[in-house]
Amino acid sequence: MAKAPAAHLRITFRPAISLGPGKARLLEGIRDMGSIAAAGRRMGMSYKRAWILVEEMNAAFKAPLVTAAKGGEHGGGAVLTKAGADVLARYRRMEAATQRAVARDAAALKRMLAKG
Repeated sequence: MAKAPAAHLRITFRPAISLGPGKARLLEGIRDMGSIAAAGRRMGMSYKRAWILVEEMNAAFKAPLVTAAKGGEHGGGAVLTKAGADVLARYRRMEAATQRAVARDAAALKRMLAKG
């Protein structure tokens, strides 16, 4: 069965400050794996790129979304803060609402597509 069309939500707050599917997936990875590096690897993203995105998100909001401990004898780690969990939950709610809002028209457009 063919997959239903999907909308991708990106919220742009100011130029160069946005939240979209990639950052949401990174936050989920950090929440699930307890590591920025592991979350980035899961997405096929370099450690450096994952860190840059975390730093951008932390700088964009009043409170940091992720806290990290440096590696060492017992290794490092990262966790979502309360603010990070709240931002992620709100984004996912907006994303679900977007999908519901566009579902009917997106399905109609899909039926109008040329075969291919």
